[in-house]
Amino acid sequence: MGYDRLVEDIKEVLDTLTPKDIEVHTQEKDTWYLLRIRPYRTLENVIKGAVITFTDITEMKQAREILKESESTRRMAVIVHDASDAITLQDMESRILAWNPRAESMYGWSEAEALTMNISNLIPESRKEEELATLKKLSHAEVMEPYRTQRFAKDGRIVEVWLSATPLLNEAGEVYSIATTEREIKSENTKKEGDD
Repeated sequence: MGYDRLVEDIKEVLDTLTPKDIEVHTQEKDTWYLLRIRPYRTLENVIKGAVITFTDITEMKQAREILKESESTRRMAVIVHDASDAITLQDMESRILAWNPRAESMYGWSEAEALTMNISNLIPESRKEEELATLKKLSHAEVMEPYRTQRFAKDGRIVEVWLSATPLLNEAGEVYSIATTEREIKSENTKKEGDD
């Protein structure tokens, strides 16, 4: 048990007559208890000791953690949804797993369309070899600086972007997907595929 102040806490409750509640975690069983220490009063209103109770609150603590994670996930989803950059998520086979509204407006494909695509569908032929090399680096969890590259839009335009890519790791430290943030570089020389 990670709690070793029982004697001191009982003494404090008896000295101050103030009840005390402490959440206690047992490491070996990964269980949480609410430890309550209350002064014990006799019928004659004399303090004769302390009443100590342990209540298992493991499920309540787990529920709190789930709510906290859920709230954190909800906030992150709002950030991704409202971002001014295109944010995508791809698995290790380059299938698109997530596509935010800015990606929709920047590239022209709806989220539903994008989720049926592979990121290689957006890469101009002249950039594919370079992008595959980048994917290989990311699959080894290498950190990369943002770089300038190109993507195809649905209407055939080539979109110049600054791309930041982040490998996402599972609990074993293995890369399971790649998140990208893409910011369009505005220029007057936006070309369509096949234009010279």
